[in-house]
Amino acid sequence: MRVIKSQSIKEHFNIAIVISRFNEEVTQALYEGALERLQELGFAQEHITVVWVPGAVEVPLAAQHLAHTGHFEVIICLGAVVRGETDHYDYVCQQVSYGCQRVALKNDLPVVFGILTTETDEQALARATGENNKGRYCVDAALEMVSVLRQIKD
Repeated sequence: MRVIKSQSIKEHFNIAIVISRFNEEVTQALYEGALERLQELGFAQEHITVVWVPGAVEVPLAAQHLAHTGHFEVIICLGAVVRGETDHYDYVCQQVSYGCQRVALKNDLPVVFGILTTETDEQALARATGENNKGRYCVDAALEMVSVLRQIKD
């Protein structure tokens, strides 16, 4: 029986991060967490491409353009959608999650979904700062997916 699990990756590869500017206090913290984790793992700046977009809805389109370049082995999508008083939250969350998944499946490329969807600003900040920084978690998930997919292809 062949069992595929994440293994340590020795060589670095090109990774893209797409980040929404909307809710910038939160998204900046996610970005900083992701960069900190990449630096801890020894990724050089020339392996990292960062794309800032206006809002969460724009994230999948930027991810799709990055995927089409063929230059990246994984794309991390970061953002924060906080529930308001209208149905807008539900539409945005659905569009963004579907869009990111579609990019991944159409391009046979891991697209890590790091878009926080929370009820309050406080919840979003709690997930973007300190030990719970989801930007850091997304980097680890990205590396795990690259490792697993490389093994499947071998």
